[in-house]
Amino acid sequence: MRRAVVACAIGQIFEIFDFVIYGFFAVAIGRAFFPSSDPVASLLASFATFAVGFLMRPVGAMVIGWYGDRFGRRKALVITIGLMAFATGCTGLIPSYTSIGVWGAFLLVICRMLQGFSTGGEWGGAAAFLVEHAPAGRRGLVGSLQQAATALGAMGATFSAAILTSTLSAESFFAWGWRIPFLIGFVLGPIGYYLRTRVAETPAFQRAEATRSLTRMPLAEAITTHGWVFLAAFGLSIVGCVINYVFLVFLPSFASQTLKIDLSHALWSTSLAGVLYLVFTPIVGHYSDRIGRKPMLFTCAVLAFVMAYPLFLFLETHPTFWGLLVVQATAQLVLTLYTGVISTILAEMFPTNVRYTALSVSYGFAVAIFGGFAPYIATSLVHWTGDPLAPSYYVMAAGLASGVAVLFVKERVHEPALA
Repeated sequence: MRRAVVACAIGQIFEIFDFVIYGFFAVAIGRAFFPSSDPVASLLASFATFAVGFLMRPVGAMVIGWYGDRFGRRKALVITIGLMAFATGCTGLIPSYTSIGVWGAFLLVICRMLQGFSTGGEWGGAAAFLVEHAPAGRRGLVGSLQQAATALGAMGATFSAAILTSTLSAESFFAWGWRIPFLIGFVLGPIGYYLRTRVAETPAFQRAEATRSLTRMPLAEAITTHGWVFLAAFGLSIVGCVINYVFLVFLPSFASQTLKIDLSHALWSTSLAGVLYLVFTPIVGHYSDRIGRKPMLFTCAVLAFVMAYPLFLFLETHPTFWGLLVVQATAQLVLTLYTGVISTILAEMFPTNVRYTALSVSYGFAVAIFGGFAPYIATSLVHWTGDPLAPSYYVMAAGLASGVAVLFVKERVHEPALA
């Protein structure tokens, strides 16, 4: 169990670090590959490329999910970490617009697509892998460790971004400093690869393989046999994606560009708020083993709907480091009600023969549609309306959608083992 958690966590930390760092360096990447006299236009182009990676997440979820349901979770997770290491390292080496013109942007999009493809298969595989290894009565806690590892990856990304923006001059950071975290991918990738090749396959998959209950077309079976469950899983995933990418990815760039908060201060705020994510996610997972997953998710959805507007209003009236920290810390606490249970509840909703594919695709589409485009949509809402509070309406809509979806989910916290 410990080896499974470590192997899964190391890979998840690395994957999320690589994928999220792009969002934090959106301003620098916009200047490097999408030069424009209008800073907002440059930022929009950078966030559009950020969103392209999310469009590939459902594709990766379908392809790698199929492989994981047919040939094993461990083999699939070995593939995802290798792809991510390659794409991330290459991103740090792409020449800028001033060197090769539009080809730089083209290569950036290709690398971003590979990152999205890899991450699409990583998240669902890691969730299935951990929950299938977990003993009865502890699935919530063990499943939450995947999201805790995600927190470590995100914190690593924000801390590295904060350190670089604090220690380098603006000229050095925008010229070459932003590339450093991407190049780390070439170093950390082999470590995760080694660990994942040394861990056993999950007991649930081994049982399914032994009883010949695996299916050749897991996605088709998930949709035809578990269609309503599949749709509910998609709905559940929306609110967490939107909270995460609006308050933690979009907000630092927004605070820097629009509210004129120093970028390094905005990134330090995001880093400190991430500590709450790390600490409270396993706590929520632990208590979900006692009171259930649904109460946690429903509370998260309600709070997202109720608190989004007041949080943005507070930040507008307090456009300082401390104001941003209060807003992001509050959002993180609400988010942990989601992160503490989402891996486990999605895994519990599907049988072993379609679990990897079904939870990867349902979650992947939610992230692609509502999470990946969240920074772009939020930036566009502010640009079109001239109202800095406009992104809050997007968060409120997400809370409403997921709150309704929770009502259609069957609670399985007390079932002894995953089928």
